[in-house]
Amino acid sequence: MRPTTLIRLFTACLMVLGALFIFRGFLAQSQTTQTQTPQATPAPIYNPYPPGILPDDLNAEIARVLQEIAVIEGRAIQRWHNLPPPTLTGQPPILKDTGTEAVETLGELMQYDKNISPLRNIACASCHMPYVAFSGPIPSVNLTMIAYPGTVHFRAGKRQAQRYTYSPFFPVLQYNEEQGLFFGGNFWDSRATGYLLRNPDAHQSQGPPVDTQEMGFPDTACITFRLSHSVYRPLFQLVWGQGSFDINFPADTEQICATPGGAAVFHGDTTPVHLSPVDRTRSNDVYDRWAQSLDAYEQSVQVSAFSSKFDAFLAGNYTMTGPERAGYNLFRGKANCNSCHLDGRGTALTPGQSDNSKAAQVNPLFTCFGSANEGLPLNPRNAFYYQTTPDPYGFTPNPLGFGYRDLGLGTFLRSGFGTWASPNITWRQFAPLNDGMMQVSSARNVAMTPPRCPTTEAPGPYFQKQFFHNGYIKSLKQLVHFYNTRDKQGFAYNVTSGHCPDGTIEKVNCWPRPEVPNNIDMTTGDLGLTDQEENQIVAFLQTLTDGFTRPYPNRATFTGTCMSGGSASTQGNEFLIPTPPLPPCAPEVCDLPPRPSPSPIP
Repeated sequence: MRPTTLIRLFTACLMVLGALFIFRGFLAQSQTTQTQTPQATPAPIYNPYPPGILPDDLNAEIARVLQEIAVIEGRAIQRWHNLPPPTLTGQPPILKDTGTEAVETLGELMQYDKNISPLRNIACASCHMPYVAFSGPIPSVNLTMIAYPGTVHFRAGKRQAQRYTYSPFFPVLQYNEEQGLFFGGNFWDSRATGYLLRNPDAHQSQGPPVDTQEMGFPDTACITFRLSHSVYRPLFQLVWGQGSFDINFPADTEQICATPGGAAVFHGDTTPVHLSPVDRTRSNDVYDRWAQSLDAYEQSVQVSAFSSKFDAFLAGNYTMTGPERAGYNLFRGKANCNSCHLDGRGTALTPGQSDNSKAAQVNPLFTCFGSANEGLPLNPRNAFYYQTTPDPYGFTPNPLGFGYRDLGLGTFLRSGFGTWASPNITWRQFAPLNDGMMQVSSARNVAMTPPRCPTTEAPGPYFQKQFFHNGYIKSLKQLVHFYNTRDKQGFAYNVTSGHCPDGTIEKVNCWPRPEVPNNIDMTTGDLGLTDQEENQIVAFLQTLTDGFTRPYPNRATFTGTCMSGGSASTQGNEFLIPTPPLPPCAPEVCDLPPRPSPSPIP
């Protein structure tokens, strides 16, 4: 063998050994990096709210959730360190043996990383914690301001935090011409269509990091930049390639990325990090990998577990109690829940009819993937209505104030105010038929709470959640009662929330008028259920909570306080406030063609 060949082989061996030492050094360094991470940046407070909209304990509760996030993040880092590295092999190349766990762990690390926000003060998990099925973790927020504070305290969005669990199973948004309905997408208004990634859940995860009301970066390149400095960069490169971060970032990138999106200094520029076309493409690729990694975590058994009592029942390993079984029969019968929240069987609506067939699907998702307008009243507690003045960065979140109406899917199809642009102009014509429609979420985990607060229902001890897109409903009892009596004679009133007539109780025998009166789902509203039957349906919904057949990861991390007392029927009513006189629907919402029909939105 020639000397030059030996030198080349020796040099190559040294390079491989050096790379191994560097990689091991990265792992060792990452064990202490949490104490070296730049601290959250102090920022001026934005508080345009009248007294009572923000809960008194908000700052303390945000700090409590951040401490819980740190605990789970530490567990995820340890999980990564304990992971035997996969072997890249074959054609097509596969990360053999531990590739699945590697990408899922990467997504988990991203979920709990508060550096993925300009001020390094919130993570994805700030609004989506595991002990409530990855929905809102602060009871007082669920009672008051509805949407969760973003990186700028206290900007907030317009809807409650939707559960992650089982969202990865929603298909790409599609219009079904035969049914005349849209199916698929993610978010309440289905705006995360998945049109490019062909994965709505991954598409969804690209929204909050650059949403001005949430994590709030001014440029998607900021996520790439922060990932390039993350403690888990070696894992990212292991999964997605060593050259992932070969990007020449400008010297002012950190300064730009530490400034929240919407700031007047950007003059509306959505790409203030000035990259070359090649580097912008690489950065976009990294942002797609961010999305795919989070989707991998959310689709894993860490999140979407199929480990409920109902799953055990389908496997023949659990016998429902009397109330649970009665509730299940009502769910797929008299109550008609199964017409939207599909359980893998038929819906037996005729009195005396029953369905005793074997389940055709043993992993039902309890959703039809569609959308519906259930006729919820406008909720004046929603923080979004009050953000009508500029914040310290010169950004006004909602110049429409109470002129805003949440038309859901209809606004998205028009590419309207407060949503994303639609990628399909042929859908716009269907907007009037979809005004007010919100995604039919999976009923799975609707009742999940921390073990120490074992229910959503008063008198408890209970964990205060919120239900539907605008958080108007505060218990599952109220939710079922709403479906049962919304249109019952003597229960529906032409008033707004907070103005029910004397002698009535809101949410008990008074339902205010819907925010969006068009396209209301009439398959529910006057079901004729008794009080006992409502309770039985609640009992059945509680069988859909994961963690029965095996522990649900990180569900016991809640360190807050349970609530107790009162009644599930009137739960949260002490926080009702009167809706102010409403201006007409703003033209930015209701005058966008094609206009709402057959009636204008008041």
